[in-house]
Amino acid sequence: MTSEVTAPEQVALRAKLAELIQEHRDLDTAIDALAGTHDIMQLSRLKKKKLQLKDQIANIENKLLPDIIA
Repeated sequence: MTSEVTAPEQVALRAKLAELIQEHRDLDTAIDALAGTHDIMQLSRLKKKKLQLKDQIANIENKLLPDIIA
């Protein structure tokens, strides 16, 4: 049950993917900056957000890559 992604959808997905990847990298920087502090709650929130972004990135990548039946 795979649906083909149209060209305009691919463009939109690739733009969203680039945005999410950049946000993921920004969170890396923020997490590194907070690593030396004692703000455990904020650090925990950032790590949770980073994991959510990783899931969204994987979801979009799966939509962009065709299924290969092995």
